[in-house]
Amino acid sequence: MVYITRREIFNAAHRLFMEEWSDQQNLEVFGKCSNPLWHGHNYILYITIKGELDPQTGYLMDLRILSSIINDKIISKVDHKNINLEVEFMKGKIPSAENFAINIWNELNAELLKHNCALHCVKLCETENNYVEYFGK
Repeated sequence: MVYITRREIFNAAHRLFMEEWSDQQNLEVFGKCSNPLWHGHNYILYITIKGELDPQTGYLMDLRILSSIINDKIISKVDHKNINLEVEFMKGKIPSAENFAINIWNELNAELLKHNCALHCVKLCETENNYVEYFGK
């Protein structure tokens, strides 16, 4: 089994909040991430896939193809967007890093299986100090 990872970078804004809660309650639970005027991050996304090498090419997958899939399914939909308002696959979900990583997985998984490899990990860095890793269910 071989594992390869592709890194992509994007910028996006969001707000962590529960609509039915007061601004004060949101502030108590989510802190300054509940700012009613939003806030943004310079995200770093690592997608790790796994599988067997193609004996002809020596590749698990051409990294240009992996990058193209990530850009088509994720980056084009999230870069310079408001996650709460503009990202269809996050509609109705609190855009925590954890929820975001799970939903990125859900967007990529089926497409990667078509290429004879499996998604191993979605690692999403929200800040230089905070990141989430999701390995599927």
